[in-house]
Formats: sequence, structure tokens, C-alpha cells
Amino acid sequence: MARFVELLTEPFNPGQFVGPFTNAHPGLGGVCTFVGEVRCDAGVEALELIHYERMTLKGMQELADTAIARFDLMGLLVVHRTGVMRVGEPIVLVSAAAKHRREAIEAVDFAMDHLKSDSWFWKREKRADGWHWIEPRERDHSDLARWA
Repeated sequence: MARFVELLTEPFNPGQFVGPFTNAHPGLGGVCTFVGEVRCDAGVEALELIHYERMTLKGMQELADTAIARFDLMGLLVVHRTGVMRVGEPIVLVSAAAKHRREAIEAVDFAMDHLKSDSWFWKREKRADGWHWIEPRERDHSDLARWA
């Protein structure tokens, strides 16, 4: 079982992480990868994620351990940006390696639902009229509730 969790403050290329992660798991049956980027919503100029690193990194590691155990994974990769990001820049990368595809797919979905609405980040968007805090949507909470 391999767990790789990293917080970054600079832009990243998801491929620089996914290739080595996949290669580190010979004999896997499937890899599922999700990359989330700053959306090009009307009027959004930038996105900022603020966090408390000691709490965030520990929580991300615990989330990864939970996903690995729950879905019988060979490994899980979680990379998350913080700070100010521009439209089109990657925010998050989650990749799961498993002997069977279903476990990999569900593990990525599980991790993303937790990162989206039950995590350690405070999020705000910059628009022409300034910065606006963003709260999880009702859909984000219902997505998370299905894992209870």
C-alpha cells in the first residue's frame, strides 16, 4: 500500500505525478485519476484556497488511509494546491490504483466528495467587484452523505 499526499503552493502538471504513481504499482488492474481545475465561471478571475497546513496535511493523510482501507487499494495519490490560482490551473489531483477498476473509481469519488465539502480549506473567488467566500453547495453535502 502506497500513500502519497502533498500540498503545493505553485502550479503543477498532473502528468508529473500520475506517471510515476502508476509505474510504482506493477500488477494493478486499473488506475482512476481525477484532476479538478479552476472553472471558467462567468466573472471569475481567480480562486484562493486558504488552510492551516498542520491540520490540512494530517486530515488529507487520514482521508487517504481511510480510502485505501475502504476500497482495498494498492495506492492513493492526493495532490492539492493552495494559494491564489488562475482559471484553468489544476487545483486537485486524486489518483487511485487497484486490482479492479471499480475500487479505483469509487475511491477517487469518495476522496473528492470529502475534499469538496468536508475538508480543511477555506475558498474564495475573485470577481470584478472583489473577493467572495464560497461555501459547499447542497449537492456537495448530499454527495458526501452517500458515503456515511
